[in-house]
Amino acid sequence: MKIGVHLPDLTYPGGPATMGQELARTAAAADEAGIDRLSVMDHVWQIPNVGPVDHEMLEAYTTLGFLAAHSSKVKLLSLVTGVTYRSPGLLAKAVTTLDVLSGGRAMLGIGAAWNEDESRGLGLFFPPRAERFERLEEALQICLQMWSGGDGPYEGTHYQLARTLTVPQPLTRPHPPILIGGGGEQKTLRLVAKYAQACNLFAGPELEHKLQVLREHCEREGRPYDEIEKTALLGLDPGPDGEDVDGVLERLRHAADLGIQVGHGRLLPDRQSDRVRVLGEKVVPVVAQW
Repeated sequence: MKIGVHLPDLTYPGGPATMGQELARTAAAADEAGIDRLSVMDHVWQIPNVGPVDHEMLEAYTTLGFLAAHSSKVKLLSLVTGVTYRSPGLLAKAVTTLDVLSGGRAMLGIGAAWNEDESRGLGLFFPPRAERFERLEEALQICLQMWSGGDGPYEGTHYQLARTLTVPQPLTRPHPPILIGGGGEQKTLRLVAKYAQACNLFAGPELEHKLQVLREHCEREGRPYDEIEKTALLGLDPGPDGEDVDGVLERLRHAADLGIQVGHGRLLPDRQSDRVRVLGEKVVPVVAQW
């Protein structure tokens, strides 16, 4: 099992003036600790289950570029990109840029988007749910076409690209891994089975059921279930001095027993790099044996 660190809460004790320093320390600590991946949210306002709406939030791909410059090993992704926040051609270019400049460490984390308040607040495009899922599938097709090395047109219902030229191509071949976030049984998990290399699910009593639904979608798509990396958001904060290491290991063990291969969790901003070091010393070596 591998460990991913998620950074949704950017309200560091020193405020915005220290944010860059704190993120740089966390990225360097993740490399040293053997953390597999580092992720940020793709939001422009803070979300309710993390903090007040007016708490600090940074633009995702700018932040990932900064993290890339302060690390050399850890994979980098947005968990997850809202499909309606960027045109698919520009999104493919952003992920390609991240992959090239990071030495092949980018992943495309993507989903159908859900935060209508921030979208309306900043004038971002936010169509009805059914259309967002249609756009998600077309965006996946566009990214794959742009990463195929060809430059032909793309004609979809919602997107039309006259020339899908992408130079340079990503370093990661055949393309940066695609992770689709969410557990929707009819649409999201079907798209995982059809297009993605990884899924991201929420921990909870339905986790085993969601994995079974994914397995069924894979059978219908003719896709080997084992080709898809199963990741889940879990409670992974061990505390800055390791106060909850046992609890973290217990949660990871349960998830691993269900078939989760990457435990991905949020770390609080206070002494964040210390929390990463605790994971590296007391969690990463243990779960690597599972």
